[in-house]
Amino acid sequence: MFDKIYQSTVSFVVMFAVVICAVLCVLKTPSADAEELVLVEEGVSRAPIVIFADAPPLTRQAAEELAYYMEKTSGARPEVIDGEPDPVPEHAIWVGYQPLLDELFPEQNFEFEYPEEILIAANERHLVIAGRDRWDPENLVVPIRLGRTLNGFQQEYGTHNAVYTFLHDELGVRWLWPGELGEDILRQETVAFEPFSYRYHPQVRARGGMLSWAQVNRGVRGPDDPALGQGAASSHFWARAQRLQLSELPAPGGHGFPGDWWDRFHESHPEYFALQPDGTRSGYPGTPQSPGRNAKMCHSNPDLARQWLDDVAAKLEENPNQRVFNASPGDSYHSGHCICENCLAWDHPDGEPRRLVWQGLSQVYVALSDRDVTFANRVARGLKERFPDKDLYVYMLAYGHSCPPPVEAVPDDNVIIGNVANFLFRSDAKSRDSIIGATNREYFEEWGKLTDMHFWRPNIGAPVGIQWGMPDVPLRRTMDDLRFAAEHGWMGIYVDFIRENWSTQGPLYYLMAQLTWDPYQDGEEILKDYYQRAFGPAAKEMEAYWTYMEEIREECYGTEQPGRADHDILEFYNEERLDKAADLLEAGKLALSEEDGLYKERIAFVEVGLDVTRLITENGRLVREYNRNATPDHDRTRARNQIHENWEELRALQQDNPGVMRWNLFWGGPRGDGAPTTPRYAPTLWVQ
Repeated sequence: MFDKIYQSTVSFVVMFAVVICAVLCVLKTPSADAEELVLVEEGVSRAPIVIFADAPPLTRQAAEELAYYMEKTSGARPEVIDGEPDPVPEHAIWVGYQPLLDELFPEQNFEFEYPEEILIAANERHLVIAGRDRWDPENLVVPIRLGRTLNGFQQEYGTHNAVYTFLHDELGVRWLWPGELGEDILRQETVAFEPFSYRYHPQVRARGGMLSWAQVNRGVRGPDDPALGQGAASSHFWARAQRLQLSELPAPGGHGFPGDWWDRFHESHPEYFALQPDGTRSGYPGTPQSPGRNAKMCHSNPDLARQWLDDVAAKLEENPNQRVFNASPGDSYHSGHCICENCLAWDHPDGEPRRLVWQGLSQVYVALSDRDVTFANRVARGLKERFPDKDLYVYMLAYGHSCPPPVEAVPDDNVIIGNVANFLFRSDAKSRDSIIGATNREYFEEWGKLTDMHFWRPNIGAPVGIQWGMPDVPLRRTMDDLRFAAEHGWMGIYVDFIRENWSTQGPLYYLMAQLTWDPYQDGEEILKDYYQRAFGPAAKEMEAYWTYMEEIREECYGTEQPGRADHDILEFYNEERLDKAADLLEAGKLALSEEDGLYKERIAFVEVGLDVTRLITENGRLVREYNRNATPDHDRTRARNQIHENWEELRALQQDNPGVMRWNLFWGGPRGDGAPTTPRYAPTLWVQ
């Protein structure tokens, strides 16, 4: 099927080596002593947009979105022409590669050699915005979860991402957070450029998992679609505009061999499952409710690999576009791994010591990294043999028992290592299960020496309340962590999980998005631009607010000791600190004039987040007091009443600020009373 793939280039070369972007990825060169190219002059469009013929839906949509934002910027909406016009306009914006460009831009090379490579170039007469586009015209609509489908699926979206790069870098459009309030436009009646040329290809080829809630493309929709102002759809558009959502490779996050393997095969093929010390293949560590959910496999059994490949064939029948297939062990990574002679032979005796668990038995053994990589290589070679015309990958987690790099096994070139190195926001964190005290960064660095297909799959936990919706904004740590990852082979990401608390954590998400697209940017400049564009005359005051929140975060994080969290988030976000934060917001409002209505609305957006922080932490302290059972009944009644009152205020905030609260507080699966019920996501439970 993939011999039918269309592309915007005459080259079919795919280069998978990680390239240091600061040296090789970016090239922007101006042309001296040349006339300006005028696209819009005093509110009148001087250049139509030309999209190449038979463009796939999302590439075609990019041309419409370009016209939409040019109109919002200048007041003039360019005509969009489908296919090469006759006659050729004197001036035009060419979206995507088409053969005429070789004549119009004789100095440019349109053989896009790198995955997702983009080109933006202007001469005196024309502008080209193009990139490497690959798609199968017979499979643009593909099935996804829960019976839904994707419309406009491509393997690469170079032109689409080139359009949003142009809008961001050259036209100055910003998407600070989802929704109309977060969109910032630089008004200009004349849009003109001196000739220049810019090329780039992203090092991180799987970017959708940075905001995993928004990584699935819900179909073809424009930025002015009313549905984009409603909740999740809006963050989907935000992720697309940030060049996160439409990346070349998917970003898997979960485990392989789901529980249905046990349901399908534990009776007919018990030999697929791990041999336990008691001689059974019981599916341990399953539970009575889910007996095979995390059952481990007998990886050395060649029939297991054949069955896995048969499953891949079935998935490809359903969705010929799928490229990455998960072969990772199930969760509960300590427990139930196979002890048969052949599996044990795949383990290296010099592997890092790790404690593993079986039913009634706990023992220090060696890390299973060599075993996991050996199995991944077996099925990866099977993919090449069975599907020689396809570009397919095996995904293998380096997680828990396999966090340490292997001693001898080396991943094949079509094996993706999903490295669960949990140093994002926790730069200095040691691996929780390391007996020798290794750090997550050390593991990441060593894996980066072994493979070019190095995905980063950090669990972020809730070190200072990030998953509770607290203003946990480790901005400088994030700059450092992402730069470290990039310098050690980072080329894909899945963060478990960013909960989209926009009014308490917005600058962090924006920073992460920008640095995922290009990790070698100056993070301080990104933040400075964010504050200026978001808050205008109040930029200095709002920078002080977010810097103060970062200081609180770092002070709290700094109290954490190895092995236990002795810091108290509820006390660090106390009344005194939150009052000081409120004073900083008030200073921001005082810096604005009557004409600065938009900036006032944006400060109010942040202010709701501070109100939520105050109410949630106060409730947490009250619940703690209530549950101690050491106070008189009347005090417990007072605490209970105040908790209820606070939740009613939170409910009112949500109702009165739908565009704010929807993105501010992840409710964690509300019960009928609308209160968060999952401690991981909220520091307080409802008190009846």
